[in-house]
Amino acid sequence: HVEMKFSVRDCSSIPNVPGSCKETFNLYYYESDSDTATRTSPPWMENPWIKVDTIAADESFSQVDLGGRVMKINTEVRSFGPVSKNGFYLAFQDYGGCMSLIAVRVFYRKCPRIITNGALFQETLSGAESTSLVAARGVCIPNAEEVDVPIKLYCNGEGEWMVPIGRCMCKPGNEAVENGTVCRACPSGFFKSTQGDESCLQCPINSRTTSEGAMNCICRNGYYRTDSDPLQMQCTTVPSAPQAVISSVNET
Repeated sequence: HVEMKFSVRDCSSIPNVPGSCKETFNLYYYESDSDTATRTSPPWMENPWIKVDTIAADESFSQVDLGGRVMKINTEVRSFGPVSKNGFYLAFQDYGGCMSLIAVRVFYRKCPRIITNGALFQETLSGAESTSLVAARGVCIPNAEEVDVPIKLYCNGEGEWMVPIGRCMCKPGNEAVENGTVCRACPSGFFKSTQGDESCLQCPINSRTTSEGAMNCICRNGYYRTDSDPLQMQCTTVPSAPQAVISSVNET
């Protein structure tokens, strides 16, 4: 992006001016991999120079403004690119206007590094136009995995992230902490059997884990649970023999 601050005198306020007076100028750029430009190279013509736009003033000043020391400053911003070489030159072409180029600022916009939806997105340069959308692929944070579609965000021309697509979720045995920016292994005595951002669950009664990041809890010695029982069900021991049995006989 190029921001230009300039002033232009109103042609009609200049006495005895020929018809060639202009109130506009042209902006060009030329890409190069090294700083080798001279007064004659590259040639001063379109191709190799690329025209960005004709710049016109919103306000021009007259002789009356000069007498009152009133200077009307215009600010215009133009964008170009993408740039494919190491650097570029800018050229401002004046066709006979009474103008003053006061300041030139060259800048770019970028979307910052961010962790969102369980994925890391690196710093991404925005497009040249305000309506540009640059797609960026995210990388799942450690101990997370993609769900359904590849995760991505779009960086708009103002350097803002938008249009999230897809997401990453914590793997089984891990829970989301720190506002979803970290997938942490379940601590000892806790488990999580499914993918998702839910918290780990404490082991049921009479069960335990053998390490952190457990996807289930195993029964302690002497306690059991059938394969069809849910993982959240407590483990139980073998029932004892009947005690204090009372018999009752009916009349049949």
